[in-house]
Amino acid sequence: MGEEEELPIYAEQVQQNEHGKGICSCCYCVPVHWLRKLAREMHWSFVFGVVIVYGISQGLGGGFARLGTEYYMKEVQKVQPSESQVYLGITNIPWIVKPLWGLLTDVVPILGYRRRPYFILAGFVGVISMLFLSLHKNLHIVYALLLMTAGSAGVAIADVTVDACVAQNSGTHPSLAADMQSLCALSSSIGSLVGFSLSGIFVHLIGPNGVFGLLSIPAGLVLLVGVLLKEPQMPNFAYQQESMGFVMAVGSVGSLLGAVLYQYGLKNHPFRDLLFWTQLLYGLSGMLDLVLVLRLNLQYGIPDYFFVVIDASVSQMIGRLKWMPLLVLSSKLCPPGIEGTFFALLMSIDNAGLMSSSWVGGFLLHILNVTRTRFDNLWLAILIRNFLRIAPLTLLFLVPRADPNASILPDEVTSSKERSEPTVTENVELVSLVKEADD
Repeated sequence: MGEEEELPIYAEQVQQNEHGKGICSCCYCVPVHWLRKLAREMHWSFVFGVVIVYGISQGLGGGFARLGTEYYMKEVQKVQPSESQVYLGITNIPWIVKPLWGLLTDVVPILGYRRRPYFILAGFVGVISMLFLSLHKNLHIVYALLLMTAGSAGVAIADVTVDACVAQNSGTHPSLAADMQSLCALSSSIGSLVGFSLSGIFVHLIGPNGVFGLLSIPAGLVLLVGVLLKEPQMPNFAYQQESMGFVMAVGSVGSLLGAVLYQYGLKNHPFRDLLFWTQLLYGLSGMLDLVLVLRLNLQYGIPDYFFVVIDASVSQMIGRLKWMPLLVLSSKLCPPGIEGTFFALLMSIDNAGLMSSSWVGGFLLHILNVTRTRFDNLWLAILIRNFLRIAPLTLLFLVPRADPNASILPDEVTSSKERSEPTVTENVELVSLVKEADD
C-alpha cells in the first residue's frame, strides 16, 4: 500500500517539473520565434538595425550619455548648474530639426540609396565626436559643446533613418506594423534599463571621458548597420514629385545666396564689369546640364540626383547675380515723370524675351527630334543654348561703365524736371464739384 501511494505523488511531481520546464522553455522560445518571424519577413538586417539603434544607441548609449554628460560638465568643465542646463539644451538642437534629417533621407539619395548612407554618416559622426571628447582632456567648452552636439546629431540621424525604415516596412507588411513598433519599444526599454543601471558604475570607474570613449562603440555599430542593411538601389532618374520640389527649393536657396552676395560684395562694382562676368558664368553654368546628359558625372562618382541639386543651386545663384545689376540699371535709367511707364516697358521687354526663348526652344527641340523618350540630340540643344547665353556679351559695350552709386541720366534731364515741377502750396482745400441747392 505504501508503494502504491507514493507512485501518484512521484508522478505528480514529475508532471510539475515538466510543466515548469515547459513554462521556462516557452518563455525562452516565444521571443526567439517572434524575432525569427520578423527576420524572415523583413530580412535580419532590419531587425538588427532596430535593435542596434533603439536598444544600443538610444537605450544603452542614452543612459551612459546622460549621466556622463552631467558629470563632464560638473567635474571636467566645472560650469555652474544654470550654465550646464543651457549647454544641454544646445546639444538637443539636432533633435528639434528632425524633419530636416527626414527630408534628406527621403529625397536626397546617395549613390542610389536612401537609408544606408545616412546610417553610415550617423555612425561616423558619432565615432569621431565621442573619440575626440574622450581623448582630449582639456577641451574648451565651445569645442566640447560642438562635439557633443555632433554626437547628438549622429544619434538623431540614426533615429530618423530607422523610423523611416520601420514606416516603409509597415507599408509593405501592414500585418506586422504593430510587431515592429513593439520591437522598437522593447529594444529601447531594455537598453535604457541596462544603460541607466550601469552608467553610474562606469562613470565612477573610468570617469566621464572614459564613458564618452565607450559611446563610440554604439556609434560604430550604427555604422555597421549602414553597411549590412539590405536596401534596393534606386534607379538614376527615379525622381518623384517631392524630389523635384526639393530640387526647386534648393534652387531658391541658391537665388537667396546670390542676392546676399550681391548686397554685401558686388553692388559697388561697375555695371559693365559685373554684367560681363555674370553673363559669362551664366553661359558656363549651362555646361553642367551637358555633363549630366553625357553621364560624365557618374565617371567621377557623383550621383545624378546630387548633381541636379548642385546644378539648380548654381544656376539660380548666378541668374540672381546677373539679374540684380540689371534691375538697378533699369531703375536708374527711368526719366523723371514717367518712371512707372519706362520701368514697366523694360520689364515687358524681358518678359517678351522669356516667352520667345520658350517658343524658340520648343522649335529647336522639334527640329532636333528630342521627345519624351528620345534624347540623342539633347546635348546639341544644350550646347546651342549655352552659346546663345554668351552671345549678349557682344552688345555689352552699350552698357555704361558708370559708378553704380551715381546718377546715370544727364544733368539737364533731371534739372529740367525739377524746374517744371509746380509749386506746392501748403494749404490745399477740396472744392465741391456740385453746387449746393442754396447757392
